[in-house]
Amino acid sequence: MNDRTITAVIIVVIALVACNWRKSQTVNQPNEGSAPVNATAPTSNAPAAGGTAASVPAKFFKGSIGSNLGLQMKLIRDGEKVTGSYFYQKVGTRIELKGTIDKTGSLTLDEFDTGGKQSGLFKGVWRTGTEDGLDSIAGNWSKPGGDKKTAFSLHEEPIELTGGVEIVAHSIKENNKKLNYKIEVSYPEITAPLDTRFNKFNQEAKDLVSRRVAGFRKERADIAKEEAQAAEASTTSELGSDLSGDYTVELANDSLVSVRFDIGGYSAGAAHGNSSTSVLNYDIKNGKVLKLADLFKSGSKYVSAISAYCIKDLKKQSKSNGDILPDEMIETGAGPKAENFSSWAISKRGLVIIFDAYAVGPYAAGPQEVLIPYSVLKDMMNPDGPLAQFAK
Repeated sequence: MNDRTITAVIIVVIALVACNWRKSQTVNQPNEGSAPVNATAPTSNAPAAGGTAASVPAKFFKGSIGSNLGLQMKLIRDGEKVTGSYFYQKVGTRIELKGTIDKTGSLTLDEFDTGGKQSGLFKGVWRTGTEDGLDSIAGNWSKPGGDKKTAFSLHEEPIELTGGVEIVAHSIKENNKKLNYKIEVSYPEITAPLDTRFNKFNQEAKDLVSRRVAGFRKERADIAKEEAQAAEASTTSELGSDLSGDYTVELANDSLVSVRFDIGGYSAGAAHGNSSTSVLNYDIKNGKVLKLADLFKSGSKYVSAISAYCIKDLKKQSKSNGDILPDEMIETGAGPKAENFSSWAISKRGLVIIFDAYAVGPYAAGPQEVLIPYSVLKDMMNPDGPLAQFAK
């Protein structure tokens, strides 16, 4: 083969390679403004885990089946299709759900065990726009093909966390036979893999409950020691003591979380049980536990405004319930002192002020609460504070 022939072959090969390269560029390079063929960016129809459209937000419910309290359910409603899961706080194992809902709200949910076998059936009605603006579901649960039905009731929790973040319940349980007491108290944990924003909140929630549990343990140990030293018959301890409690999510979004803890029980030998409310209001953006003063402008007379509204509202509530709260107790317990308003929570509808038993009325009247609309507090709100999102 002479030099001229070799040169011609090389030219042909180069031409073929260039042609193929141009074709590949035409296929893989998009026109300006269009999405690449192999792009992985999500679209409105891209399915999330479980095969549900990522654009459809989940709703979280809490309730019971029969006497089994502490049921938590997550549901995703996409047209007539409903998917999700539920678990009992005492157990923690998730049970998968799949079903349908019609235009009237009639809901049917099949539940499945870990082996994929149907283990139960929910039939009920999903109601929207209830008095507090949240959804509710009620109906009956039964085993597949079973005639026996058990009533269930669920109420939506105001949880609007994004990115697949959820709130799950954890419990501290203890049965001390030696000192004759039982403990079962729940606290929330925000599950967010690879997201450290919620770590401090989780620790604060656990610590809050742990302190109450530690105090109860110490109290029972001290009483047992005193009884032993007095060499008296342990008649009081025969009744046993208990500490129990649960939490309520008042609000949870990407900027703040507000949770109330209702913890109480009975100490052997006491005339009656006792309970009290603790709160955890946490600023996610700034990573800190909120104080009431953080909600308002510096120098504003927010304590007086809260006091005036609470006194008026408590008297109105008392009158409609047979005057169960004496005026003098209301005026003292809800007077314009910051310590009277240590228990408060943030909700969508307003600031919730909580008064334990004895604070504004006798023990028989129980705890009381007042919802203060944000419109009442608007002029005093800190424009850079957590309530700014509710100012209208």
